[in-house]
Amino acid sequence: MATGAPGVPPVLMETIMVQAGSAPGGDGRIMPEHQVFTSRLRGRPLLDSEGLAIGRIRDVVILPAPGSEPPRALGLVVTLQRRPIFVNLGAIAEISVDGAHLAGGNVDLDRFTRRTGEILASELAGKQTEDGTVVDVAIAPREQQRVGWEVSALAVAHGRGRRHRRTTIVPWDKYPELFHTGPLADQLASLRELQPADLAVEVEGMSAGRRSQLVAALDDEELADLLEEMPEQDQVRLLDSLELERSADVVEEMEPDDAADLLAEMPAEQRERLLTAMEAVPAAELRRLLLYDATTAGGLMTSKPLIVTPEVPVAEVLARIRDPDTPVTMAVQVYVCEPPAITPTGRFLGTVGFQRLLRRAPATKVGDCVQSSVFVRPDLPERELAARLATYNLVGVAVCDEDGRLLGAVTVDDVLDHLLPVDWRRTGG
Repeated sequence: MATGAPGVPPVLMETIMVQAGSAPGGDGRIMPEHQVFTSRLRGRPLLDSEGLAIGRIRDVVILPAPGSEPPRALGLVVTLQRRPIFVNLGAIAEISVDGAHLAGGNVDLDRFTRRTGEILASELAGKQTEDGTVVDVAIAPREQQRVGWEVSALAVAHGRGRRHRRTTIVPWDKYPELFHTGPLADQLASLRELQPADLAVEVEGMSAGRRSQLVAALDDEELADLLEEMPEQDQVRLLDSLELERSADVVEEMEPDDAADLLAEMPAEQRERLLTAMEAVPAAELRRLLLYDATTAGGLMTSKPLIVTPEVPVAEVLARIRDPDTPVTMAVQVYVCEPPAITPTGRFLGTVGFQRLLRRAPATKVGDCVQSSVFVRPDLPERELAARLATYNLVGVAVCDEDGRLLGAVTVDDVLDHLLPVDWRRTGG
């Protein structure tokens, strides 16, 4: 295992998590409560949800942020069977002395490729400042966000010779120039910080060259979020500019209903080529959604609503709702069904809103909390669907087949998206 950078104080060598809440930085400011020094991550294992090692951590990927915002720590570079891959820090449940623990068991096996503006933490070690040499970089959970990590501090060694070196911990912004990677990278970093809907507006006015640079700088999940906010024809053109393998990866990251709308706009030959390049399970799911007319409940539904079986306790359901990867519109209510809990499910029992769950005891079974059993058929036209949502004051409604199995769910935002004029994003309605 890596022994850490030379010159790092012994306290940093003892533990990967540094309790620095009471320790001031080099300029007297208080350091974040929990910091991870990146040199101490190198060589540690990446562990799956069962604690089994599946790779070794090599580095941390950092993205400079616009203005005075702290640089973001995007993820880990992990060696898996001699292949470097990227693991988003959002997929990490815990970082401990044992290693980095995945929240789930799946990782993207594509070879790691650094994008425009990104910095590796290891590259900062050895950089000279006016006060000494950078020997380590610390990251910490983002203070202004519920999820995510950011660069919090630097370890800087002073003096010459290992015996005479003194190391101080200073806030990252004492040397902001270390994180500047050029005007183009700074502009791309600013764009990456925009909300997907705002970024979609910016993309519309970009030149083809700048658009290509932005697409190369975004990871697959970010690009999927952007595509979901763009008109379908613009989505098709953007995807057509990518290599087939990356196009397939991006579509897999999209919400199923948005991905199905996109595929429906493609020429049949292009659509089939893309579906063939995708993983079998998401491809089959999209093929099923494409069977429905785009202007019906079946064509508007997502096949991945928040589904639970009736014996699941309220505490567990609320934990799933709190998952930051769950879209807000999906977290508003859950769909209770008999097993299996993937579409098409067992018999649909009803829905429960998250506010009702908050009022129930944590050990209560969610099946005892069902509020409504309203559902629609997949062939219901979109205007009748909108009327049904308005009549029952629904934010989402179940879509069931003739046997009462849940096929998916339609949320009110998807209905509005289809009923508004095609260019509503450009005109504001």
